[in-house]
Amino acid sequence: MKAEEVGFHGELSHNQLDALKEIGNIGAGHAASSLSALLSRKINMRVPSVQVLEFNEVMTLAGGAETEAVGIGIRIEGDVTGSMFFILHPEPAHIFVAQLLGSNYQRCSSELRESALQELGNIITGSYLSSLADFTNLNLIPSVPIVVKDMVGAIVSAGLIERSKYKDNAIVIETLLEARGRLNEQINGHFFLFPDPDFHEKLFPSLGGYHDK
Repeated sequence: MKAEEVGFHGELSHNQLDALKEIGNIGAGHAASSLSALLSRKINMRVPSVQVLEFNEVMTLAGGAETEAVGIGIRIEGDVTGSMFFILHPEPAHIFVAQLLGSNYQRCSSELRESALQELGNIITGSYLSSLADFTNLNLIPSVPIVVKDMVGAIVSAGLIERSKYKDNAIVIETLLEARGRLNEQINGHFFLFPDPDFHEKLFPSLGGYHDK
């Protein structure tokens, strides 16, 4: 399902989705640079698509409600508010942590492995929020990332707890990471933005020509 084919009950136009994709790609570029420096290897990162999906579609895209996953979540405060989750499957999460912790990986504590995933969340969500703030001149403050290892349904439900009082929708920013080295790993994750009710009214007027419906 492509972004152009998805509506948001009339709230997001094609221009607005394009703006979010452009912002996502800029953020992905910054995140890739930071991850490359952290891992001492070339990391490519891009955003192939931005979609707006309903609750059940979100879970399907992430692999199904009963699929095990790792979710790295933050709360956004400031001029606009909402929640973000970067969701990936356990094997790609394992690849990242092993690369970061190196040969001592097997002897590392679960707390240290979780800290590595928090750092991944800090880099990806922080880069996206920084890009969004630069575009809009809004003050956006991320919380400390939390790492949740659970079924996709439970992770997504947590993200939608506040939003579901109003609409069961999320903005889905597909995120593709490619780690270049002796083995070329490809990590395909999904970045879910769960906006609070007034998110769109405050955000899109700050995007200039992108605010028209």
